Amino acid sequence: MADRVRAWQPDVPHLREVLHAEFTEHAYPSHTHSDWTLLLIDAGAVSYALDRRPHTAEPATLTVLPPHVAHDGRTAREGRPFRKRVLYLADSWLPVEAVGRTVDRPTVVRSDAAAAVRRVHAALGGGDLFEAESGLVGVHDLLREDLQGHPPSHAPDVPLARRLRELLDEAVVSGVTLGEAARVLGAHPSHLVRSFSRAYGLAPHRYLTSRRVDLARRMLLDGQRAADVAVAVGFHDQPHLTRHFRALLGTTPDAFARGA
Repeated sequence: MADRVRAWQPDVPHLREVLHAEFTEHAYPSHTHSDWTLLLIDAGAVSYALDRRPHTAEPATLTVLPPHVAHDGRTAREGRPFRKRVLYLADSWLPVEAVGRTVDRPTVVRSDAAAAVRRVHAALGGGDLFEAESGLVGVHDLLREDLQGHPPSHAPDVPLARRLRELLDEAVVSGVTLGEAARVLGAHPSHLVRSFSRAYGLAPHRYLTSRRVDLARRMLLDGQRAADVAVAVGFHDQPHLTRHFRALLGTTPDAFARGA
């Protein structure tokens, strides 16, 4: 469970969510987001795999995780907590060609990038949304500059897997069976699962669960009740939401909402 978690949705263009958290034992299972993730580590360190490749996020560096690419995470120092701050930004915030480059190089070592993101957090903490918006423009420019000249080696979007992902994105709440997807896409269900898992690093059902949890956290931050949110995002009931929410985020929906 989370030792501390706080999340909110500032009224800043492209910025979907801000999350501050501290964990001692929670380990994130492999999951994905539809957003760009900018991660700062304030204490401790985090070991994670991005597209099945191992990395470590430490203080003084900025970690950039691209949308739709599987990653996990856990403390890199056994028995010691890690404290993090995260900005979630819309998938259109950086160009699509940046996805492969950040999979290859998720750690931004230049100190001015991490410092710029810290200034955004400081502005958000002080309630100065215009300063935060201006700061994000600067962060965007720094990352675009850092990514230039680094051609990607990662190309996850094989056509069949991409089409299945688009189908799942269209049916986040209603859901879709593998049989239905197979009929729509003209492929055998087992081939769909293999293709998707190879491309994105997790099975289709886990991708769909990640999308539903992402949708749930935004609705919780809007003040909606967990019981209502559970059904609204496609889970059977609140215990079903709670089980997946806690597995992915290390806290319950109610505790997450209270930390807003």
